[in-house]
Amino acid sequence: MRDIADHLGVSRQLVSMVLRGLPGPSVESRDRILAAASELGYRPNASARLLRQQRTRLIGAVFAMRHPFQVRFVERLFVRAAEKGFGLVLGPTTVERPTDVVVAELMEERVEALVAFNPDPASAALAEACDLVPVVWLGEWVQTPEVDNVHVDEVEGLRLAIDHLVGLGHCDIAYVGGQGGRVGQDRAEAYRAAMTTFGLSDRIEVLSGGFSEEDGAAAAREIVARDHRPTAVVCCGDQCAAGVLAVFARSGVQVPEEVSVVGFDDSYLSSLSYHRLTSVRQDVEATVEAALDSVLERLEGDTGPRRVVPTATTLVVRDSTGPVRTGV
Repeated sequence: MRDIADHLGVSRQLVSMVLRGLPGPSVESRDRILAAASELGYRPNASARLLRQQRTRLIGAVFAMRHPFQVRFVERLFVRAAEKGFGLVLGPTTVERPTDVVVAELMEERVEALVAFNPDPASAALAEACDLVPVVWLGEWVQTPEVDNVHVDEVEGLRLAIDHLVGLGHCDIAYVGGQGGRVGQDRAEAYRAAMTTFGLSDRIEVLSGGFSEEDGAAAAREIVARDHRPTAVVCCGDQCAAGVLAVFARSGVQVPEEVSVVGFDDSYLSSLSYHRLTSVRQDVEATVEAALDSVLERLEGDTGPRRVVPTATTLVVRDSTGPVRTGV
C-alpha cells in the first residue's frame, strides 16, 4: 500500500480505504488507486488480514488420496467452501501419515473446523481437536458424542443392489468385502441383511477383503478356481470391483454373461468405457452440503445435539450386470 501511495502521491490511508472497499474516496481516486494496484501487481495478504481478525476461515480436510469418492468430495468442497468465504487445508492420510500426524498439522494451521473421512478413533490429536473445533466425521457410522456424523446409507444401497440382481434371476450372489475398518464391516452387514430380506439367507457368502484393486483381484481368483461359481458378485467399492473385472477378463470369465458384477460409490472408475460398472451411487454433492452446513452452523454458535445425516443412495445400472444364465 505504501508503494501505491508513493506512486500516486496520495496518503496511505486513502489507499487503504480503497483496497478495503470502504466508503469515502471519490470515484476518481478509487479508479486511480485500483489501476495503480493492478499495474504494480498488488495482491492482498489474506493470511495477515485474517490474523488481525483472529479468524482464519479455514476448514481442514482429512482424506485418503487413493479413494476416488473422497478425492471428488474434496474437489467439490473446495468450490462450495470458497462460495461461503472459506478456504480448505488438505490433510491426506497415508500409512506414513496417520490421523495423529495429519490432524496435528491441520490444527497448527489454525483451522476453524475439521471434516474427516474415517479417522482413527484412538487418535489423541483428534480427541483434542474435538474439544477445540467443530468436527464432522465422514464415511462411517460413529457414536462419538462430540462430532457430527455424515455417512452414506449403505443399508439401502446394498438393498438396491440385491434387488436389482434378484430381478435379473440371480440367487447365488457373493459379496467381496468386510474388511477395511468400520465401513467394510457395515457394508458386509448391509449385504447380509439385504440377502435375508429377499429370502436368500442360505446363499449368503462373504469373501473377506478390503477396498483395493488387489483385494478384488484376490477374491476373483478364488472364484475363478471354483467348479461352481456365484452368478453375481457385489463389491464393497468400485476399486475392489475393478480388480474383480480385471481378473475375470484375464481368466476368460465373461461379464455379465457368466458373472454379473456390482460396485459401490459410482466413482469415475465405474463409468470408464472398459468397465461400464453397475454401481451403488454415493451422492458427492449431498455429502458436501451436509458436511459444510454442519461446519458453518456450528461455527455460528449452534450447540444443539449432534447430527447424524445418512445420505441417500441410488443404483446406476451399466453393462456389468445382466440376466442369470439359463440352466444355472
